[in-house]
Amino acid sequence: MAKGKDVRVTVVLECTSCVRNGVNKTSTGISRYITQKNRHTTPNRLELRKFCPYCSKHTIHGEIKK
Repeated sequence: MAKGKDVRVTVVLECTSCVRNGVNKTSTGISRYITQKNRHTTPNRLELRKFCPYCSKHTIHGEIKK
């Protein structure tokens, strides 16, 4: 029995405020998280509030392409 596309896919979440500000002058990187999402229940791009160690606060992390 052949399986179709996986329902659960791995996605990368990236801090939107670090990207928008061109990375803070004091920080040396961009915060990224790896998580999974269900393709059927969440067909659009995923956005979650996560902690960014470079901004030192909770910010919106959006899904990016690999």
